[in-house]
Amino acid sequence: YNIPNCNYMFSFIIKFHFFFLIIYRTFIFILCCVATIYTYVIVKKDWKTLIAGISLYSVHWFYEICNALIAAYSPLHAPLWTVTVESTSFMLMIGVCWELSMMFSVAGMLSYKVIQGTLEKNRLTYENYKGTWVKLIGAIIFALGFSFCEVFLATTNAFQWYYPWWGFLMVFITTYVPFFLASNFVPDANPKFQKIFLITLITVNIVLYGVFGSLRII
Repeated sequence: YNIPNCNYMFSFIIKFHFFFLIIYRTFIFILCCVATIYTYVIVKKDWKTLIAGISLYSVHWFYEICNALIAAYSPLHAPLWTVTVESTSFMLMIGVCWELSMMFSVAGMLSYKVIQGTLEKNRLTYENYKGTWVKLIGAIIFALGFSFCEVFLATTNAFQWYYPWWGFLMVFITTYVPFFLASNFVPDANPKFQKIFLITLITVNIVLYGVFGSLRII
């Protein structure tokens, strides 16, 4: 029997499976890379680097939740930023995809290790004023780099800014500078402050996501 559009259907099935395989493998590959980095840091007992990673990642998720709430409750019902489905293997929230989230999960570690190496190379300590300036300048440099990357992404179909006033300067000052201040300063802070900062922020993120997520608001 002749089945209409049989070749088309067969081609569609092959393409669908191939696309699914690419997405699946990309998802797993990125997950394995991030897991390897965290495992290495934990095995080496490099707790400060681990705290740096968790600090930035916690701030990142607080921002993403706030962005989703802006989309839900603002008059225009538009977020500050958003990612498109076509640009990712897995959409986590309106403003963040799997790939971006995993990048932020290790960005704090990268920043802290660079700062740590700079301080050791120049025989500086974390506590004195020179060490503080190195961490501050490092946060600004990393924030500039990530801001430029986001400007580039905003020119593509992968990433979008909705408001005309939300641009490079706003992203730099209000988003990325706080991100890298957290990753550069929290690891060397007083242990009591570290616990208060991380436990409070993680708890707030869980509560906000649990409440608004269960209500399907974000």
